[in-house]
Amino acid sequence: MGNESYEVRGSSIHERGLFATKSLKAGARVVQYVGEKISKKEASERALEWEHKAKKSGEGLVYIFELDDQWDIDGRIGENPARYINHSCDGNCEAINDAGEIWIIAERSIKKGEELTYDYGYDMEHFLDHPCLCGTSQCVGFIVREDQRLKVRRLLKNKKINKPQSTNQFKSQSKI
Repeated sequence: MGNESYEVRGSSIHERGLFATKSLKAGARVVQYVGEKISKKEASERALEWEHKAKKSGEGLVYIFELDDQWDIDGRIGENPARYINHSCDGNCEAINDAGEIWIIAERSIKKGEELTYDYGYDMEHFLDHPCLCGTSQCVGFIVREDQRLKVRRLLKNKKINKPQSTNQFKSQSKI
């Protein structure tokens, strides 16, 4: 896409990730999340189909972002390097919807060579299906948004669930 500020390469978080090829300042637009604009109905159908396939293959699960009440973006369609950005419980980027476009923005200064990450912002629903191994001090072992991590910590403490120990099985993208 003509941008020299990132590259796709191997990641310790999950197979492949997007990495900064130069230092980035806080607030910088890093990459636009692009893809096919689809209806909510189509997004739900694709997500269910991919989930079924991903559980068998271990490949990426869902790359769909919510645009508004009617439309989503399917990031698996077309050239979209932003789909390689992995989740982290202490991400260095954030995804924002700016006038109907999804942009990945640096939340802080990012050093050359650093992996670009953001919080996928998942709800608690089905969180057991989304293990997280980002390895940060804030990580609870599952991809859930920050305001719900305390609930997961309590469940872990009470031994109602076990924290994942192996490599991340699925890679998913959040809905904004």
